[in-house]
Amino acid sequence: MPLPVRAVFILASLLIADGVLAGESRTPKGVVELFTSQGCSSCPPADATFGELVAQGDVVALSYHVDYWNYLGWADTLSSKENTERQYGYAKTMGRSGVYTPQAVINGRDHVKGTDLSGINGKVESLRQNGQGLNIPVTAAMRGDEIEIEIGEGQGEAEVVVAYFTKRQQIEVTKGENSGKHMDYWHSVYDVQSVGMWNGKSMKLTLPGKIMGKSKKDGCAILLQASGPSGEPAAILGATVLMAGRKKN
Repeated sequence: MPLPVRAVFILASLLIADGVLAGESRTPKGVVELFTSQGCSSCPPADATFGELVAQGDVVALSYHVDYWNYLGWADTLSSKENTERQYGYAKTMGRSGVYTPQAVINGRDHVKGTDLSGINGKVESLRQNGQGLNIPVTAAMRGDEIEIEIGEGQGEAEVVVAYFTKRQQIEVTKGENSGKHMDYWHSVYDVQSVGMWNGKSMKLTLPGKIMGKSKKDGCAILLQASGPSGEPAAILGATVLMAGRKKN
């Protein structure tokens, strides 16, 4: 069966974006984190929108599958309690009493509905214009079997966070609210690690790149992220993306 025109466009755009973001990284416009679930009936449109966002190639786009909809009859195969905890952490940071899906968190500072591509891009741009964009330079490159990260100077303190993701996965949902659907998921996060602290001075970090070797489709995002009083995720000050399979010696 031929692919729909929209799917062909997304795939072609992703090939271009992959080439731009691989190897030595560049500065994106912002960070968009989508909180979604395979068991949420309102999430498939947001997952499709997220594919278009990834295809743009101008933001760090990360998808986190939460586990609180698993009771509806389908256990999300990509979900984890850690992803749910991250979303609840953002809710605390933003002074919200609860969470929802699909939710897109922008730069760790604000949120919009995950289906609203125009709203997501608009929020990314408005944060940039208000000085709440990615103001601290962050770059990363694969050199041999290691990941080299460089972070520039600035004000404040933040953690250096690495979010490892799988570029694309196709899932057949056989139960629950989305039963019978074949879903495409992009940049699904499977591990998040804090690898260092930044105190406003320029710094360099070297990490083993073996964890990126699960598949040539894998990648990671490096986030320079402030924390709340209890360690909850807060404002993202800088970020970049690095795709696996591309090395610079």
